[in-house]
Amino acid sequence: MTDGARAMAVAFVAIAIVMVRLSRTALKADTNSAASLVAELRLAQFAALVLTLTAGIYIGSALVQESSTGSGLDVALAVGFLVIGSIAVTQDPSNALTLLAAAFIAHAGIDLLHGSQILPGNVLPTWHATASAIYDVAVAAVCYLPVLRRP
Repeated sequence: MTDGARAMAVAFVAIAIVMVRLSRTALKADTNSAASLVAELRLAQFAALVLTLTAGIYIGSALVQESSTGSGLDVALAVGFLVIGSIAVTQDPSNALTLLAAAFIAHAGIDLLHGSQILPGNVLPTWHATASAIYDVAVAAVCYLPVLRRP
Protein backbone atom coordinates (compact mmCIF):
# COMPACT_ATOMS: atom_id res chain seq x y z
CA MET A 1 0.00 0.00 0.00
CA THR A 2 1.37 3.40 -0.95
CA ASP A 3 1.81 6.28 1.47
CA GLY A 4 -1.00 8.16 -0.28
CA ALA A 5 -3.39 5.22 0.04
CA ARG A 6 -2.47 4.78 3.70
CA ALA A 7 -3.04 8.47 4.39
CA MET A 8 -6.39 8.35 2.59
CA ALA A 9 -7.44 5.30 4.60
CA VAL A 10 -6.51 6.96 7.89
CA ALA A 11 -8.33 10.14 6.90
CA PHE A 12 -11.52 8.32 5.96
CA VAL A 13 -11.43 6.25 9.17
CA ALA A 14 -11.14 9.50 11.15
CA ILE A 15 -14.04 10.99 9.18
CA ALA A 16 -16.12 7.87 9.82
CA ILE A 17 -15.44 8.10 13.56
CA VAL A 18 -16.63 11.72 13.61
CA MET A 19 -19.76 10.83 11.61
CA VAL A 20 -20.63 7.93 13.90
CA ARG A 21 -20.14 10.18 16.92
CA LEU A 22 -22.40 12.87 15.44
CA SER A 23 -25.05 10.30 14.53
CA ARG A 24 -24.87 8.73 17.97
CA THR A 25 -25.34 12.16 19.58
CA ALA A 26 -28.43 12.71 17.41
CA LEU A 27 -29.77 9.27 18.31
CA LYS A 28 -29.29 9.84 22.05
CA ALA A 29 -31.08 13.20 22.13
CA ASP A 30 -34.79 13.37 22.94
CA THR A 31 -36.60 13.51 19.58
CA ASN A 32 -38.76 16.45 20.68
CA SER A 33 -35.89 18.57 21.95
CA ALA A 34 -33.88 21.34 20.39
CA ALA A 35 -30.76 19.27 21.13
CA SER A 36 -31.97 16.61 18.71
CA LEU A 37 -32.53 19.17 15.98
CA VAL A 38 -29.09 20.70 16.54
CA ALA A 39 -27.40 17.28 16.56
CA GLU A 40 -29.12 16.29 13.30
CA LEU A 41 -28.18 19.62 11.75
CA ARG A 42 -24.52 19.15 12.71
CA LEU A 43 -24.55 15.64 11.24
CA ALA A 44 -26.15 16.91 8.02
CA GLN A 45 -23.63 19.73 7.67
CA PHE A 46 -20.67 17.43 8.22
CA ALA A 47 -22.11 14.78 5.87
CA ALA A 48 -22.55 17.44 3.17
CA LEU A 49 -18.87 18.32 3.50
CA VAL A 50 -17.87 14.65 3.34
CA LEU A 51 -20.03 14.13 0.24
CA THR A 52 -18.25 17.02 -1.45
CA LEU A 53 -14.85 15.69 -0.38
CA THR A 54 -15.53 12.19 -1.67
CA ALA A 55 -16.93 13.50 -4.94
CA GLY A 56 -13.77 15.57 -5.34
CA ILE A 57 -11.93 12.32 -5.98
CA TYR A 58 -13.73 12.27 -9.35
CA ILE A 59 -12.21 15.63 -10.23
CA GLY A 60 -8.72 14.43 -9.32
CA SER A 61 -9.28 11.29 -11.37
CA ALA A 62 -10.50 13.35 -14.33
CA LEU A 63 -7.43 15.59 -14.14
CA VAL A 64 -5.08 12.62 -14.20
CA GLN A 65 -6.82 10.99 -17.16
CA GLU A 66 -8.06 14.11 -18.91
CA SER A 67 -7.70 12.57 -22.35
CA SER A 68 -9.93 9.60 -21.44
CA THR A 69 -13.49 9.45 -22.62
CA GLY A 70 -15.78 10.12 -19.69
CA SER A 71 -13.48 12.34 -17.66
CA GLY A 72 -15.82 15.28 -18.31
CA LEU A 73 -18.65 13.17 -16.91
CA ASP A 74 -16.61 12.66 -13.73
CA VAL A 75 -16.30 16.42 -13.29
CA ALA A 76 -20.04 16.88 -13.91
CA LEU A 77 -20.85 14.18 -11.34
CA ALA A 78 -18.57 15.83 -8.78
CA VAL A 79 -20.25 19.19 -9.36
CA GLY A 80 -23.63 17.49 -9.06
CA PHE A 81 -22.70 16.10 -5.65
CA LEU A 82 -21.45 19.54 -4.62
CA VAL A 83 -24.85 20.97 -5.60
CA ILE A 84 -26.64 18.26 -3.61
CA GLY A 85 -24.47 19.01 -0.58
CA SER A 86 -25.18 22.73 -0.98
CA ILE A 87 -28.91 22.12 -1.18
CA ALA A 88 -28.85 19.75 1.80
CA VAL A 89 -27.44 22.35 4.20
CA THR A 90 -30.41 24.63 3.46
CA GLN A 91 -33.01 21.98 4.30
CA ASP A 92 -34.69 20.82 7.47
CA PRO A 93 -32.25 18.36 9.12
CA SER A 94 -34.52 15.36 8.50
CA ASN A 95 -34.87 16.19 4.81
CA ALA A 96 -31.15 16.98 4.56
CA LEU A 97 -30.16 13.65 6.09
CA THR A 98 -32.52 11.78 3.77
CA LEU A 99 -31.14 13.62 0.74
CA LEU A 100 -27.55 13.00 1.83
CA ALA A 101 -28.19 9.30 2.48
CA ALA A 102 -29.63 8.97 -1.03
CA ALA A 103 -26.66 10.88 -2.47
CA PHE A 104 -24.19 8.57 -0.74
CA ILE A 105 -26.04 5.55 -2.15
CA ALA A 106 -25.86 7.13 -5.61
CA HIS A 107 -22.15 7.80 -5.06
CA ALA A 108 -21.67 4.12 -4.20
CA GLY A 109 -23.33 3.15 -7.47
CA ILE A 110 -21.06 5.47 -9.42
CA ASP A 111 -18.03 4.06 -7.61
CA LEU A 112 -19.07 0.59 -8.74
CA LEU A 113 -19.41 1.87 -12.32
CA HIS A 114 -15.82 3.10 -12.07
CA GLY A 115 -14.73 -0.27 -10.73
CA SER A 116 -16.38 -2.13 -13.59
CA GLN A 117 -14.72 0.25 -16.09
CA ILE A 118 -18.08 1.52 -17.39
CA LEU A 119 -16.78 4.90 -16.23
CA PRO A 120 -13.03 5.62 -16.39
CA GLY A 121 -11.25 4.18 -13.38
CA ASN A 122 -7.75 3.31 -14.53
CA VAL A 123 -6.06 5.85 -12.28
CA LEU A 124 -7.35 4.57 -8.95
CA PRO A 125 -6.20 1.30 -7.37
CA THR A 126 -8.40 -1.71 -8.14
CA TRP A 127 -9.63 -1.98 -4.55
CA HIS A 128 -10.71 1.67 -4.40
CA ALA A 129 -14.10 1.36 -6.12
CA THR A 130 -15.33 -1.46 -3.90
CA ALA A 131 -13.94 0.05 -0.70
CA SER A 132 -15.44 3.44 -1.55
CA ALA A 133 -18.85 1.92 -2.35
CA ILE A 134 -18.90 0.07 0.98
CA TYR A 135 -17.85 3.25 2.79
CA ASP A 136 -20.56 5.27 1.02
CA VAL A 137 -23.29 2.79 1.99
CA ALA A 138 -22.10 2.81 5.61
CA VAL A 139 -22.11 6.63 5.65
CA ALA A 140 -25.62 6.64 4.16
CA ALA A 141 -26.80 4.37 6.98
CA VAL A 142 -25.16 6.57 9.61
CA CYS A 143 -26.90 9.62 8.10
CA TYR A 144 -30.29 7.96 7.91
CA LEU A 145 -30.41 6.36 11.38
CA PRO A 146 -31.55 9.56 13.16
CA VAL A 147 -34.33 9.97 10.57
CA LEU A 148 -35.61 6.45 11.24
CA ARG A 149 -36.13 7.07 14.92
CA ARG A 150 -38.29 10.17 14.41
CA PRO A 151 -41.95 9.72 15.38
